[in-house]
Amino acid sequence: MTTIRNMFLLFALTALASPAWSQAPEQETADEAPEVIASPIVDSPLTVTINEWPVPWQDSRPRDPDVAPDGMIWLVGQGGDYVARFDPASQEFSRKELPPGTGPHNLIVDRSGALWIAGNRQAFIGRMNPVTGELARFPMPDDSARDPHTLVFAGRADIWFTLQWSNAVGRLDKRGGHVDLVPIPIEKARPYGIKVDAQGHPWIALLGTNALATVDPRTLQLTVIATPRKEARLRRLVITRDGKVWYGDYAQGVLGCYDPRTGAFREWKTPSERSGPYAMAADGDGRIWFVETWPSPNRLVGFDPATETMFSITPIPSGGGAVRNMVFDRNRNSLWFGTDTNNLAQAILP
Repeated sequence: MTTIRNMFLLFALTALASPAWSQAPEQETADEAPEVIASPIVDSPLTVTINEWPVPWQDSRPRDPDVAPDGMIWLVGQGGDYVARFDPASQEFSRKELPPGTGPHNLIVDRSGALWIAGNRQAFIGRMNPVTGELARFPMPDDSARDPHTLVFAGRADIWFTLQWSNAVGRLDKRGGHVDLVPIPIEKARPYGIKVDAQGHPWIALLGTNALATVDPRTLQLTVIATPRKEARLRRLVITRDGKVWYGDYAQGVLGCYDPRTGAFREWKTPSERSGPYAMAADGDGRIWFVETWPSPNRLVGFDPATETMFSITPIPSGGGAVRNMVFDRNRNSLWFGTDTNNLAQAILP
């Protein structure tokens, strides 16, 4: 089993020779930083239709929905220790209980329909049978790894995940339950959002610093890539079909793009003066969608990389409170997200 200590030693031996690590945040200069383009909002931005359904369990912070193979929407109640199913046809919710104190943070649904749940407060990843509610628990292998945060599939076999306050990234073998842990050797790096590229490499947003990270799935070597501005704080990210990594700078209200092939960054100012971009997703046309969570009400914004414009801005009807994660539903051309105003929402895209 690869322990955090062993992985830290591996990183220490390899990272100093890594070109990406040599571009550490403290070495960034103004001359190296790309220009942040003033918010390129089109005249008369489109508004999209957003439908919201109150979740019937009050103050339970419904979040992180995913779309099952049968079209059902599943989500977790972070404040209510439950998994919920929403039927878009009948518009009805049903609920399955999790162990008290689980604090579920994230849910993803695999191709068989099995539910995978980040048990954030009890240091496990769970696999739930969606019919019976039977739960198998996969505990973390190290006491210092205590808070599985956000999960993402890598093919059929693996799940990569972040551990924000444990300062690590993990990989779970779905078949055998083995967990590898890769530490982030930057104090309070806070690994947060995570996506996997077409080559099976996870990419991670480090909320506690101005950097992205990625891991070689064969060697488990970590590479950290500083973004251009020291003040940036990355929360969520998406990867488009061309392999580019898009991120939201939660601290300064910037949408950014990193091209791993060239090492180049591009950045655009988000529409609101105080923005707080949080949840992100890419649609079937490669357009980037994100939610500005500091304005009241929260605003869903669409950005088209082809024209480099913010072409759509829509206030969230309930206000949102905060939209923390969202998923693109290809069959319905929609985004699904939970809100801190205790709603499940569907945004129907143009």
